[in-house]
Amino acid sequence: QVQLVESGGGLVQAGGSLRLSCAASGRTFSGYAMGWFRQAPGKEREFVAAVTRSGATTYYTDSVKGRFTISRDNAKNTVYLQMNSPKPEDTAVYYCAASSLVGLSTALRQYDYWGQGTQVTVSS
Repeated sequence: QVQLVESGGGLVQAGGSLRLSCAASGRTFSGYAMGWFRQAPGKEREFVAAVTRSGATTYYTDSVKGRFTISRDNAKNTVYLQMNSPKPEDTAVYYCAASSLVGLSTALRQYDYWGQGTQVTVSS
C-alpha cells in the first residue's frame, strides 16, 4: 500500500509559476513510476506527466510540454510538478499517482495508487 498526499495547489496568475508536491509513504517509493493527472470540471481525468522509477525519463502531454516539469526525489519520497507559465485552461484538480509498471504509462488504469488531489486555479 502506498499513501500519496498532494500539496502546493492554489490560485496563480497566468504566466506565473506554481510547484506541486506529492509526498509518498508506505512501500518503497523508488519502486514506482509516478504520474500527474488532472481533472477539470465536467471533464474526464487526463494524463499530464510521468517519470520513471529512477527519474531518468519523463514524458508529457503535448499541451504542457515546455511549461511543466516533473521530477522526483527518492530520498524524500516526493514527486514534484513545476508549473511555469500556466494558462487558464490548466485549471483543474491535480492528482499524483503511483504505478508498479516498469517504464512509463499515460493510462489511468495502469496506476495503482492515487492521492486526494489539489486544486489549481489559473486566473487570466
